[in-house]
Amino acid sequence: MTILVTGSAGFIGSNFVLDWLADHDETVVSLDKLTYAGNRENLASLDSDARHHFVKGDIGDTRLVSSLLEQHRPRAVLNFAAESHVDRSILGPEDFIQTNVVGTFHLLEAVRAYWGALDEQSKADFRFLHVSTDEVYGTLEVQAPAFTEEHPYQPNSPYSASKAASDHLVRAYHHTYGLPVLTTNCSNNYGPYHFPEKLIPLVIRNALAGEALPIYGDGQQIRDWLYVKDHCSAIRRVLEAGQVGETYNVGGWNEKANLEVVHYICDTLDREAPRADGLSYREQISFVKDRPGHDRRYAIDATRLERELGWRPAETFETGIAKTVRWYLDNQAWVENVASGAYREWLSQQYA
Repeated sequence: MTILVTGSAGFIGSNFVLDWLADHDETVVSLDKLTYAGNRENLASLDSDARHHFVKGDIGDTRLVSSLLEQHRPRAVLNFAAESHVDRSILGPEDFIQTNVVGTFHLLEAVRAYWGALDEQSKADFRFLHVSTDEVYGTLEVQAPAFTEEHPYQPNSPYSASKAASDHLVRAYHHTYGLPVLTTNCSNNYGPYHFPEKLIPLVIRNALAGEALPIYGDGQQIRDWLYVKDHCSAIRRVLEAGQVGETYNVGGWNEKANLEVVHYICDTLDREAPRADGLSYREQISFVKDRPGHDRRYAIDATRLERELGWRPAETFETGIAKTVRWYLDNQAWVENVASGAYREWLSQQYA
């Protein structure tokens, strides 16, 4: 048996592949375009593993995807491939439309043709699992109930709008063509192999480098934080037992304001890797102009996933962030390898 994982060299995709092959003998075919956030080094530990086949390519390349499907005959396709950073979508939205909307369409077309030619039992067993985000739901007031699967879509950034469009395409391919799909909408992930443009890895890297820790606005934007390996376990559970055509919200039950998250990281680093001058890393915090259209709060209600499939996160925020900080302390060479000159130029532009 085989599964095809797209976006497999990205943050969440690579963690999924690594965890899958740690627990399963089932072969994984990895497909990744290797853009700036797709890092082949994330999967380097699998280079000699016969169960893993990596292919550099685009989900929008229908001929390539079709050939991989015909060659490897996967029982499932898991779509992690996406441009995923809100800030970059504000500066340059076209890449997000091309990958998240057009790319997902071409991927669905290739999968639909492959699935349609399967025998009846294989068609019944096949799954297309689409990994999405809570940002498609828009923003919440501080006291409002958390997002459930029934919450209306109200995306507020080019990124979230592009993911909302891809979600709608996946839903349409199920209801129109019968493609057996599953969709997951997750809250903010963090953990190993996280590209250092996002808040938590950015703060860890900048703190250790003696650089400013940029905080948008007043730092009171609230997010639900989900340790990436918990997210991967939820996806495995949905793939195993999720109801075809349905959506499952995946959250960490850890709502925290951005400034609180940064304070926690600084305090953890104060203990684990104290500054030479004895001062706290909090001294490096710098408030910068808020980004356009910044959503104030996201919160996921993952009750359905627990009630129907028995899943809950294993990590609290405190245990997850401790593991994350330790991983970055132990893997600083990885961070510097991905933090290229182009990345530094982007940081200067974004937080000027």
